[in-house]
Amino acid sequence: MLTFALIILLLFLVDLYVFQAIKTVTDNLSGTAQKTIYFIHWAVFVITAGTFILASATRGTPPDTFKTYLASTLFIIFASKLVVVLFLLMDDALRLGKIVINTASGDDAFDPSRHKFLNQMGLLVAAVPFTAFIYGMVKGAYDYRVKRVTLRFPNLPKAFEGYKMLQISDLHTGSFTSTDPLKEAVRLINKQEADLVFFTGDLVNNLASEVEAHIPTLREIRAKEGVFSVLGNHDYADYVREWPHENAKAENLRKMIDTHSQMGWQLLMNENRIIEKDGEQIAVLGVENWGNRAGFPKYGRLQNAYQGTEEVPFKVLLSHDPSHWDGEVNQKYNDIDLTLSGHTHGMQFGVNVPGLKWSPVQYVYEQWAGLYKKGRQHLYVNTGLGFIGYPGRVGFLPEITVFELKKA
Repeated sequence: MLTFALIILLLFLVDLYVFQAIKTVTDNLSGTAQKTIYFIHWAVFVITAGTFILASATRGTPPDTFKTYLASTLFIIFASKLVVVLFLLMDDALRLGKIVINTASGDDAFDPSRHKFLNQMGLLVAAVPFTAFIYGMVKGAYDYRVKRVTLRFPNLPKAFEGYKMLQISDLHTGSFTSTDPLKEAVRLINKQEADLVFFTGDLVNNLASEVEAHIPTLREIRAKEGVFSVLGNHDYADYVREWPHENAKAENLRKMIDTHSQMGWQLLMNENRIIEKDGEQIAVLGVENWGNRAGFPKYGRLQNAYQGTEEVPFKVLLSHDPSHWDGEVNQKYNDIDLTLSGHTHGMQFGVNVPGLKWSPVQYVYEQWAGLYKKGRQHLYVNTGLGFIGYPGRVGFLPEITVFELKKA
């Protein structure tokens, strides 16, 4: 209850502080215009506080589309206000400095009013993330991008020269409100005519039932040699707090496993498959979720998936969480050539332009988006095709990755 009250108080104090900037910037407007702006500002606070109270009271119930987008929009507004707060703090620091200087010099001609330019800049700069996040919801969530990566390996069997593998990850089908976006994604996937398609986990947000409406669509994914998949941390329903009976969670997992089969995907649960071409072989290994950070399960048994592939010259590992790479893969299995992961989503937000790749998630995960190399081993972290929480993407757009294998 105390935490609840503190959050409401924090929301109020931030809005009260930002209100100072609004008053400063609008001081030359008409009284009616000022009152309208003031009303909108405090109405947003009331809606935000009310939404937070309602969300707290109904915690554990699945959010509908309206609630998801309302909560996300209100969070975006609040985050943008924090930008204004930074400029107000700079303004207050300057005013405090002037007070000290004027007090020391005995100058009574001190003007304590706020610097209008800084307040205007604060509101203007805050509009940048606000616009980006709104655009991310309207456009970015379904702006599917095909990314092409050429990988060269000295030990790649000659028969697999030019072999094409495609990766998708983190569909989070529980976040989709329509089946149409994934139909477009599947069209793009099949257009690549891949030899193998890999899905690296998090098919749902929590429950196996979330994917049911999308099974006919995902069943249409085609690959010359098959579709292989693994489970992600969300696929185990570990984040569901209450179940109708003691066997419900186990039944949900069985249903999840069966769903992969219904879609024609070969789910690898700590096991492998050998792919043959012109008398030569590569191995595809797949493990259950294995996270090297506190709070994430270690269901994966790489030793089981590895067994039987010792003599195969080239190995690809599907492992949902990229922290598995440093946590175990390159520590104990230095002949696994390529690990494919997802999980991070690139935090669905960041700067991703040539020469600059940044996201807050990089302060949590060392490998979080794109290609990484250590010695002869490679890791690729796919930023995901779906979304969870914030129903959009900024910078790190939904990704379909196509790998072409070359012999170095």
